[in-house]
Amino acid sequence: MDARRYTHLAITFHWLVAIGIVVNVVLALTWDFYPDAQVRPAINFHKSLGITVLGLVVLRILWRLTHRPPTLPAGYRPWEVTLSHLTHLLLYAVILAMPLTGWIMDSAWEKAAQNPMFLFGLFEWPRLGFIMALDPATKKTVHDVFGQAHELIAWAIYGLVFLHIAGALKHQFLDKERELQRMWYTGTPE
Repeated sequence: MDARRYTHLAITFHWLVAIGIVVNVVLALTWDFYPDAQVRPAINFHKSLGITVLGLVVLRILWRLTHRPPTLPAGYRPWEVTLSHLTHLLLYAVILAMPLTGWIMDSAWEKAAQNPMFLFGLFEWPRLGFIMALDPATKKTVHDVFGQAHELIAWAIYGLVFLHIAGALKHQFLDKERELQRMWYTGTPE
């Protein structure tokens, strides 16, 4: 295996999380335009996909903690290495925070008890009982605060994903490094 490439499992986690985020962003930005009968199913799919992304990113972090990532090219400037590490760390943080704030917000939804959440319609996904047990006024506050946090984190994700992609494209096309190949499926599996 090329020491500059990620493992096939790390690549799979990366792209599954990326696709999940893109689909969820598209859903959130478009469900206002859906016919009324399609809004709730779109929101439910958004929730299911968010929980799935949470699980995938936890697995990715566990994999990352037990497997050293490939080294960055020697030609990277110190500030580029620092920015790369910081961007990745912040991406992990916001990708964890996004579904967690959504789960908390959903658990504080005033109609949560009457509308169980089913993960992709297969089985009921638990809401956070200690939040559902709050008094209605506190639940509304929790719902609103975590809803705002969920939206703010979305903006952080947009910015960090932009930095992540811009950095990869800069290194690939301006610096002539084989940056994109580090995250493609090539060669033989590990």
